[in-house]
Amino acid sequence: MRLLDVRDLLGHPGAVREERLRESLEGLETELAGVPAPIDADLVLEALVEGICVTGTVRGTLALRCARCLAAFERGFEIRVHELFVRDAADDGEEYPFDPERGIDPEQMLRDAIGTELPFAPLCRPDCLGLCEVCGGDRNLRECPGHERVDPRLAALADLLPLLADPDGGADRG
Repeated sequence: MRLLDVRDLLGHPGAVREERLRESLEGLETELAGVPAPIDADLVLEALVEGICVTGTVRGTLALRCARCLAAFERGFEIRVHELFVRDAADDGEEYPFDPERGIDPEQMLRDAIGTELPFAPLCRPDCLGLCEVCGGDRNLRECPGHERVDPRLAALADLLPLLADPDGGADRG
């Protein structure tokens, strides 16, 4: 990702500049979600006494896989960012570091903002029926014919049903 040169803003509190980015963020993904295409960011860089305030909007597309039926789908996103870049950022602080000679690297800020938007268990639709645990058919596509289900906690009782139907176990009375 390209660095943003901010030397013209340093020492001029109140100075503002707009930046437009179109960048790829490789490796930003989970098992069910990722950012495959470049993202677009419209950013405003404002010089402050403390550092550089970066605000703006980040847009892109998430490539998702449904947590229930495993269908692939895409969903757009739009995120507002408002972050402070300072020269001497603490490792455990909320600010991002920048080098006055090299500039601002917005990559970590973008990764943090988008990373919090990646869903843990994305759904292709709220009423997704998912896959059948018996045959693996997609219930949304009616690929599952339906199966008799016995609660595993009651499975031992199924062995008693024949005995209940014939208490003598089939012995002749006579």
